Amino acid sequence: MAYIVLVNPSILSTTGMDLKAVFVATCLAAALGTAIMGLVANYPIALAPGMGLNAYFTFTVVKGMGIPWQAALGAVFISGIVFLAISLFKVREAIVNAIPQSLKFAISAGVGMFLAIIALKNAGVIAPHPATYITLGDIHSPTTLLAIMGFFVIVALEYRKIPGSIIIGILLVTALSIVLGLSKFDGILAPVPSMAPTFMAMDLHAALNLKPAGRDLCFLLR
Repeated sequence: MAYIVLVNPSILSTTGMDLKAVFVATCLAAALGTAIMGLVANYPIALAPGMGLNAYFTFTVVKGMGIPWQAALGAVFISGIVFLAISLFKVREAIVNAIPQSLKFAISAGVGMFLAIIALKNAGVIAPHPATYITLGDIHSPTTLLAIMGFFVIVALEYRKIPGSIIIGILLVTALSIVLGLSKFDGILAPVPSMAPTFMAMDLHAALNLKPAGRDLCFLLR
């Protein structure tokens, strides 16, 4: 699941957030969450920022609704407090148990398809079309061919149940991209970036505004 360290900053940085700051925050959030899950809850489960919500934050809330990322980040903070409260009072468990199993499967499938569309678009496999909305992209592009190759490498490694298949595929495609001159290589080691550009940059006042960008807060927190 280490791929999230690369993918999460890539997605959130398109909102205007500093990529390096988000990278460090992603690493720290995953490390802290996993440590708490192991040491406090005593469960062998690793935690990290979730794929799906980061895409919703970026492409629906910030880019789609036109809400500044600072205000959206404030809404995330408020929703986190609400989530903690309903967890402590056992309300969250009742809500989860009330959701039909078929709907849970449908939500997972829908989120997966949503992320697949974003990945295919970023890879250049698909492109926007005014009539059909989606059409085949430039599959002759070197970057697109590398992305397709990386996908098949990951599938092959996953089929053979090789641990770290996703991160291996990412590293392989990155190395080939550098060799082919498609990506710039800046070295392996570097000082830890500062989180100052995004740390505590949430705008709670804007998030608590009942009609940010003409929409209510409930929709933003959905």
